[in-house]
Formats: sequence, structure tokens, C-alpha cells
Amino acid sequence: MVELLILKFRYMPKPKQVGKIAHYFDKLGVAIVDLTAPLKVGDAVTFSHGQDTFEQTISSIQLDHEDIDRATKGKSVGVKVDHKVKEGTIVSKAA
Repeated sequence: MVELLILKFRYMPKPKQVGKIAHYFDKLGVAIVDLTAPLKVGDAVTFSHGQDTFEQTISSIQLDHEDIDRATKGKSVGVKVDHKVKEGTIVSKAA
């Protein structure tokens, strides 16, 4: 007797990219992110570069050395990061 196995796949949307790392200041642990979408303090994001990936919640954003709560698309902002990141690292909203 042949049984049919039907698998249901839940559609998993691709995480929305919010920016890309333009520079990393290792002594400060701060990354400069060129934003392609809005970003705010409290957002959960994923940093991905090849197989190096980590997730964190945004705790601090600066624009022109001033703390801000949110930044809009097209801005370059400084973000405190938990781990070292490389230029070109993709920043996406966490799933």
C-alpha cells in the first residue's frame, strides 16, 4: 500500500533589510549603518556577513553625535553593537 506524504510549508518571508555596515569602530564597539529603511531603539535586528550572524536589540542610535530614538531611510547612523562587524554586513529586522 502506498501512502502519500503531504508536507505543508509555512511561508517564511525574507527578513526586511534595514541597512548595511559602512564602517566599524572597534574601540568603541560602534558600527556606522547606511539605512535603507527606518530603524528605532528597541528594534530586534540581525547582523549577517557570510556565515557570521548574530541578533541583538538596538539600544543606542546616534546621528551627528546626538542620541536619537529613531532614524529614517537614507541616514547614516552610529549603532552600538555587541560583537565585531565587518564593512558590508547586512542589517535586517529579526524574524
